[in-house]
Amino acid sequence: MTDTTPSTSDSEIIGRIRHIMSLRGLSQSRLAKLIGIDASNVSKYLSGRLPVSESFINRIIVNLNVSKCWLLEGLGIPFEKSVAEPDRSGRFTPEAQPASVRSIPIYDIDVAAGITEMSRDYTSEHVKGYLMLPDFNPNWVAVRAQGDSMSPIIDDGAYVVFLPENDIDNIVWGQIYIIVMDNRRVVKFVRRHADPQYVILKSKNEDYDSMDVRIDDIRALYPVKAVVNVRMQL
Repeated sequence: MTDTTPSTSDSEIIGRIRHIMSLRGLSQSRLAKLIGIDASNVSKYLSGRLPVSESFINRIIVNLNVSKCWLLEGLGIPFEKSVAEPDRSGRFTPEAQPASVRSIPIYDIDVAAGITEMSRDYTSEHVKGYLMLPDFNPNWVAVRAQGDSMSPIIDDGAYVVFLPENDIDNIVWGQIYIIVMDNRRVVKFVRRHADPQYVILKSKNEDYDSMDVRIDDIRALYPVKAVVNVRMQL
């Protein structure tokens, strides 16, 4: 009897492919159409009756815009390559994409400094690219973080994804927020202070001291929903 149990490596890759199918809402027949192979062969790959071939892997990577490193080794994020390319004028536009893929705009806004309320900056001229990740809420946006005060959770140059709605009246203690004040914008943990008129802004990197900040001095708190620690050339 022929052993049809997939190898450990094949099994892990199949698991990640099934994860992509779940994120994108793809059936086996729909996946087969997208990658251009017979549906019966897709079924055999996913059940382990066929060994995972290099051709099958390449079709997944190219046609579904999946990171090769993630698919083969589980490192990084599934769609780290899916950022927009500039057109001839140097402006960024969204890539052509299936309706099931949601694009998160990346705004050219500095979260380490600045004095304007960030909601005023969410205009088309500030969009410099897109994160196309199907499991992200389409109402979220992304900006680049600077500095290493939140390392290793947030790397210098990482993209911070957040809901652009001021949540200052509903603080979740211990949550990471983008905090907007009159003279700065920072990304920190927000923790409860002994004095109810203050909050503690805490860095992950122990080389940085915590800050005691009056709640009245905070213009806005934006809850961070995700962090993309991937260097992208935008």
